[in-house]
Amino acid sequence: MPADTTASTAPKGAAHPQPDPDNSVAEAERRSGWRTIRKVAPYLWPADKPWVKRRVVLAMLALILSKLVSVYTPIIYRDAVDVLAGEGTSALALGAIGLTVAYGVARLFNVGFQQLRDAIFARVAQRALRMLALETFQHIHRLSMRYHITRKTGGLSRIIERGVKGVEFLLRFLLFSIGPLVLELALIGIILTILFDAWYLLIVAVTIAIYVWFTFAVTEWRVKLRKVMNDQDTDANQKAIDSLLNYETVKYFGAERREAGRYDSAMEGYEVAALKTSYSLAFLNFGQSVIITAGLVGVMVLAAVGVQNGSLTVGDFVMVNAYMIQITMPLNFLGTVYREIRQALVDMGEMFDLLEQPAEVVDAPDAPALKVTGGRVELDDVHFGYDPARPILKGVSLVAEPGEMVAIVGSTGSGKSTIGRLLFRFYDVGSGALRIDGQDVRDVTQESLHAAIGVVPQDTVLFNDTIRYNIAYGRDNATEAEIVAAARAAQIHDFVQALPDGYETAVGERGLKLSGGEKQRVGIARTLLKNPPILLLDEATSALDTETEQDIKEALNAAGQGRTVLTIAHRLSTIAEADRIVVLEKGVIVETGTHDALLAAEGRYAQLWQRQQAEDA
Repeated sequence: MPADTTASTAPKGAAHPQPDPDNSVAEAERRSGWRTIRKVAPYLWPADKPWVKRRVVLAMLALILSKLVSVYTPIIYRDAVDVLAGEGTSALALGAIGLTVAYGVARLFNVGFQQLRDAIFARVAQRALRMLALETFQHIHRLSMRYHITRKTGGLSRIIERGVKGVEFLLRFLLFSIGPLVLELALIGIILTILFDAWYLLIVAVTIAIYVWFTFAVTEWRVKLRKVMNDQDTDANQKAIDSLLNYETVKYFGAERREAGRYDSAMEGYEVAALKTSYSLAFLNFGQSVIITAGLVGVMVLAAVGVQNGSLTVGDFVMVNAYMIQITMPLNFLGTVYREIRQALVDMGEMFDLLEQPAEVVDAPDAPALKVTGGRVELDDVHFGYDPARPILKGVSLVAEPGEMVAIVGSTGSGKSTIGRLLFRFYDVGSGALRIDGQDVRDVTQESLHAAIGVVPQDTVLFNDTIRYNIAYGRDNATEAEIVAAARAAQIHDFVQALPDGYETAVGERGLKLSGGEKQRVGIARTLLKNPPILLLDEATSALDTETEQDIKEALNAAGQGRTVLTIAHRLSTIAEADRIVVLEKGVIVETGTHDALLAAEGRYAQLWQRQQAEDA
C-alpha cells in the first residue's frame, strides 16, 4: 500500500505546473498598484469637500483648453508659412504678420492654460499629500510597541518619505502627463486623418505603438533594477541612522572604521545597482530615439512627396513636422514618467502596507474614558509573554491601594518593567486582568488611561529641543510658573538658571548634551507637571548620584502624596520606605511585605539586600 500511494501521488504533483515567481510578483504589483490608485482617488474626489471637486473639474477644463489650443497652433503656423510663400490664405483672414502674432498668442495661451491648471489643482494635490502624510503619521503612533521595537527607524522613515513623494508624483504626472498625452495624440491623429490621409495616421500610430511597447518593456526591466537600488539605499540609510543614534557606543568601542566599513559596503551595493540603472537608461533613450526618428522621417517623406507632386503646400510640410515634434517631445519623457509612476506606485504601496498594518492594542468599540476615583491598581492573575512560547509573568496578583506606594523588585528578567508596560497598555495581558478603580484597562480608552498615569522611565529620552519644551511636554499649554515649579520640584531649576540660555538651552538629539542625571531630572519635572493620579517610577533615580538621589526621593515622595505610586526598582535603598514591597522572581511573586518585615523573613529580599549592601560597602 505505501508503494502504491507514492506511485499514485507523484504524477499528480507533476501534472500541476509550478507557479512562476516573476508572474506572481508582477500580479502582486498590479494588485498593489490598483489598490494604491483606489486609495488615492477619494482624496481627489471627496464626498464631503465640494470645493475639491470644483477645483478638479476646473483643472480638467483648463487641461482640455490647453490641448485644443496646442493642436490648433501648428495650423496657424502652416497658414503663416503658406501666406508668406504665396501658396494660400488663412481661415483667420489675417496677413502674415497677423498670423505670426496669432501663432505667438496661441503658444502663450497654451502655456497659460497649463499653468492655470497647475495653479488650480495645486491645493487639491497638497491637501491629499497632507492628509495622507497625517494619516500615516497617526497610524504609526497607533501601532504597538512590539512593532516599533522590531522595526528599524531609518527604514520606516524612508518608507514614509518615499511614499509621500510618490503621492505627489502620481498626482502630478498621472493626471497631467499621461492623460494629456493620450488626449493630445488622439486630437493630432484626428487632424492628420482629416487634413491628409490615413497613411499619416498609420505611420504615427505604428510608431507610437512600437515606442510604447519598447518603452514599457525596457522600463519593466529597469523597475526591477530600481527596486534593487532602493533596497540598497534603504539598507545604507538604516546603517547610517543606526550608527549615528549610537554615536556614544561607536566611540566607546573605537568602531569608527568598522561603522564606516559597514556603511561603505552598503553604499558599494548601491553603486553597483545605480550603475546598472544608468546603463539601462542610456539603452532606453537610444532605442526611443531610433523609433521616434524612424517615424518622423517616414511622415516627413510622405509630406515631401506631397509637396513635390503639388498635393500639399510647404505650409503643410511644416505643419506635419510641427505635429511630429509636438508628439515626440512628451513621448521622450514617457519612459521616465512610466518608470516613475511605477516606482511611485511601489513606494506608495509600501506606505499603504504600513497603513494596513493592524494595531495590536486598540480601544474597544464605544470604550468609555477611564474614571479615576482613587487610583486603586489591581493585577488579577496576570499571565503575559512577549513571545507566547516564553512566558514572563505567570499568574501575578497584587493590589496598590489609593495613596499607597508599592515597590516591585527582583533580579533582571523577573518581569518588573513588564508590569509597567502592561499598566500603560503598551501590550495587553495574555490572561487575567489589570484594573484601575475596578475598570479593566482594556475596556477604557487608551487616551484617558495614558492621561491618568505619569511615567518616569529608567532611560529618559528627550526631544531635540529646549529644556523648556521638554519639561512643558508634560502638559499642553502649561504656564511658565507651572514649568518652573515642576523644575524646582525635580531639583533642576537652579542648574537650568545657571546655564547661559537658561530654559532655552537646546538639549541635543535624544538629550545628549545633558548628563544622565540632568536628563532624568528633566524627565521627572515633565512627569510632575503632568500631575497624574498614578505614578509609575521605573528606576527613576538610577542615573543620579547619592546626594541628588536623596533630594529627588524627597521630591517624588512629596509628589506621591495622595497618589498611587508604583516603583520599579533595582537599587533597594531607594524603596526602603515603600508601604509595601513585592518581590518578583521568574515572573512569580515570591514575597510581599514592608522592608523591615521582609528583612526579618530572611528570604529572597533579604538576600538581595545583603548582596547590594556588600557591593556598596
